[in-house]
Amino acid sequence: MTEVQRQGFLTRLTAYEPLTLITLASIAGGLFVLQRLTSEVLEGETFRFDEVILLALRRADDLAVPIGPGWLTHAVDDITALGGITVLSLLTALITIYLLFDRRWPIAIFVFSSVLTGWLASTLLKILVARPRPDIVPHLVEVSDLSFPSGHAMVSAVTYLTLGALLARTQRYRSTRIFVMGAGVFLAVIIGLSRIYLGVHYPTDVFAGWCAGALWALGCWLISKRFVPSRAPDGAAEAGNGDSR
Repeated sequence: MTEVQRQGFLTRLTAYEPLTLITLASIAGGLFVLQRLTSEVLEGETFRFDEVILLALRRADDLAVPIGPGWLTHAVDDITALGGITVLSLLTALITIYLLFDRRWPIAIFVFSSVLTGWLASTLLKILVARPRPDIVPHLVEVSDLSFPSGHAMVSAVTYLTLGALLARTQRYRSTRIFVMGAGVFLAVIIGLSRIYLGVHYPTDVFAGWCAGALWALGCWLISKRFVPSRAPDGAAEAGNGDSR
């Protein structure tokens, strides 16, 4: 190995391997936390914790009325829609189409596949755990499926964190990358909290959704970092420029 090759190898090792190890360690730790939380839920050990939080968010004299001003309920209802199937489907479809038009075929397919498989994973977890919706307080929105993990929390985390991570790769400045990722985390957090406030999920459902969604997004980011190019191939870019002449 020549000196140039050795320096190049050390540069790649320094740039990627520590980050890869940290990512893998985070995934392993997250899987452990998710497994423990699921086990505690199945054994009923978390019910008291969930009950205290749900009751604290309602007026003691009328559990059908949440704490806070009237406008807050409407705002939370709007926020929770950001994690609904309609909004996330439209967002994913539009971004996928944009990436296809931008000649970024690998990343377009990857984004669509990441969100779709995350959705399927959320559904599978719900079926396996089969936890009914909470009946501690009246629901402020209509729901019909199972409770654990929160689909809104998990799928919104998968969607917004995956999109945020992929978008951050294209940004030049670190401050912009931090903002993009922070925005994704913020959206996932407020959507999950909205489900608790509306009384349609136990807090542990939401915590599990965040954990599972973050794990999925982290795994997708690791795969994309290694195998999915963030830019269109030079030939595709040149062809696109030629079409516009």
